[in-house]
Amino acid sequence: MKSNLTTKFIDPTTDFGFKRIFGSEPNKDLLISFLNGLFNGRKEIVDLVYNKNEYVGDAGDIGSVIFDLTCTSISGEQFIIEVQRSSQVNLKKRMLYYGSKIIADQAPKGNRREWNYAISEVYVIVLMDGFVFQDTNSRDQVLHDICLCYRETGEIFYEDLGFIYIQLLNFVKAEEELTTDLERWLHVLCHMSNMDKLPSYQRQPIFKKLFKIAEYSHMTKEERDMYNVSLKRKWDAEAVRQYQEQELEKAIKKGIEQGIEQGIEQGIEQGIAKSKREEQARIEAMVIEMKKADLSIQQIAQITGLTQQEIQKLK
Repeated sequence: MKSNLTTKFIDPTTDFGFKRIFGSEPNKDLLISFLNGLFNGRKEIVDLVYNKNEYVGDAGDIGSVIFDLTCTSISGEQFIIEVQRSSQVNLKKRMLYYGSKIIADQAPKGNRREWNYAISEVYVIVLMDGFVFQDTNSRDQVLHDICLCYRETGEIFYEDLGFIYIQLLNFVKAEEELTTDLERWLHVLCHMSNMDKLPSYQRQPIFKKLFKIAEYSHMTKEERDMYNVSLKRKWDAEAVRQYQEQELEKAIKKGIEQGIEQGIEQGIEQGIAKSKREEQARIEAMVIEMKKADLSIQQIAQITGLTQQEIQKLK
């Protein structure tokens, strides 16, 4: 686990860092630049309004940063974007829920007979930090740009509900290889906290502003304390995730070894099942120790991925 909190620039993939850089009206030009890079010419945003600034979704998510934005394009059209930093638990279903809820919330509260379902376009953008999709043939991609289409032909059926998933772990370009603003943004998100000086592309005004905002020494003591807590939570979550991945790898290896004598398929299943039981027991013990250390239920949920109800049952 990392031990040094005091780097020159903050980590933009922490909840605090992400909100500080992208989550306020004075800094909306940074978010506009990032979003325009993602849309790659399909949309050109010239203005946006923060409808809600960091809230907890109805599904009981803890610690997710959610920006609900009304965006105006250069042509004058308006559409809604929701930006999230999110964990991997039930990710696809949760994002589908959020996107559908934004659509449903556009319905008038009274008489809907004359409404005619005039709904705005909705896009859900998810920053995936520390994990990637495992259940897709294109899991090595950086961006997953998704809309509704015909299963047989791939022809677009409805484009006005879209999902963009950004897998930061898969972005491996070095600074000298960056050619677009989107690549520069992704490079910043991946490496800013490890930089000790401004990169060469900081000559652009938007990136000069970004690095000025992100400098650790420019924050107040209260802001530093909040950032340090957010950073430690991220590290704790990464530690749990890495542990789970290591245990799964061990289970698969053990299952294969058992499969030599008992049948490979049966051995893998037994090894994984045993590992899951052991993993559950370790997580439960961890929860009990965190309760003794007076961590809040919300903090424990963020670190372990358990629900508040599951945590409350453990004594």
